[in-house]
Parts: sequence; structure tokens; C-alpha cells
Amino acid sequence: MSRLFPHTAHAEDQPLAHTILTTHVFFRGFQSGAAVGLLLGSARHSLSLLRQRRVPSPLSQLSTPARLAFLPATIVRSTAVGAVVGTALMAVALPGRMWGREEIEWQDRSWRLLENKGQEEVDAWGVLGASVGAVMGIGGRKGLVERGMWKGIVGGAGVGTTVGMVGYMVWRYGVKGGKWPDEERAKIEI
Repeated sequence: MSRLFPHTAHAEDQPLAHTILTTHVFFRGFQSGAAVGLLLGSARHSLSLLRQRRVPSPLSQLSTPARLAFLPATIVRSTAVGAVVGTALMAVALPGRMWGREEIEWQDRSWRLLENKGQEEVDAWGVLGASVGAVMGIGGRKGLVERGMWKGIVGGAGVGTTVGMVGYMVWRYGVKGGKWPDEERAKIEI
């Protein structure tokens, strides 16, 4: 996401500061809400399976084209609701936090977001995951006018962005050891 916005050499020259910060905060609210919704939905689904004392066959779930084939509808729905609630909470929190702030403060925060390599990488993984998840959430539906379609799309995007966040953490901190290529080169030169 941060690659879509112009980035200047100095914070006081940063254009689109309000747009950049608002987009960032809303996307983080979406990701956080989706992660909480995914956890709660998974817990709810697990508890219902324990009450029934049976485990459904994975093949029976794969034959259902109206939702993400590998996830029960309960999990997708709760992820969708969590993502919407998280975004709505950030819509209230951002004006509350930035009320009365000067333009340079918006510019500085936005500039620092664009300058941060880790933030850029998290955005890339999260957007990719959300895009793939949204497409999978649409899969099998006949039309967008179908009742409850938004939960499939938003829930799929929420699951995808959560998987993207986990993928980023595994890649950056597991595979790469939390290091960036220029940090590794600096150690070799010393």
C-alpha cells in the first residue's frame, strides 16, 4: 500500500498526509479486527465440535462452493464481522487521536510510515493476502446480489490478510532472522 503514495525526502514536504495516515489506520483496524474475529470464530467452531463430539470430514467441507472451501462458515462470518468492527473502531480512534494536530504532525507520521521498510513489507504481505482471500471468498457465488455476499468477501479478505501477517512474520523473523540485506552487508564489511 505504501508504494502507491508519493514519498518525499523530507517530512514537511509529504503530500497526501491525511490520506496516507487514514489508509494505514483503517487497514490496521481491518487486520486487527479480522485477527480477533478469526480467533473468536475458531474458538466458537471448536467448542461447537466438542459439544457435538464429532469431527467433520475435511472432504465434506470441500464440496461446499458457497464459502471458502477449507473454512467453516462460522469462522468466515466472524472474521468478516471482526474486520468491519475493527475498521469502525479505527474510524472513531483516528479523529480522536489526531484532533487538533497541525499539518506537520500528519505529514511526519505519514512520512515515517512510508520510510519504514518493515511497514512497507507488512503492507505488501497484507494486501496480497487480502486480495487472494477476497477472491476466494467470492468463489462459487453466482452473483454479487446474493444475500450475505459481503461476509464471504470481507471474511475471505480478513482471513487472507491475517495469513499474510503470519506469512510476513515467518518470512522476516523466521527465514530472514529479522535482518535486512543492508544490515547483513554492514556486518560483513566490519
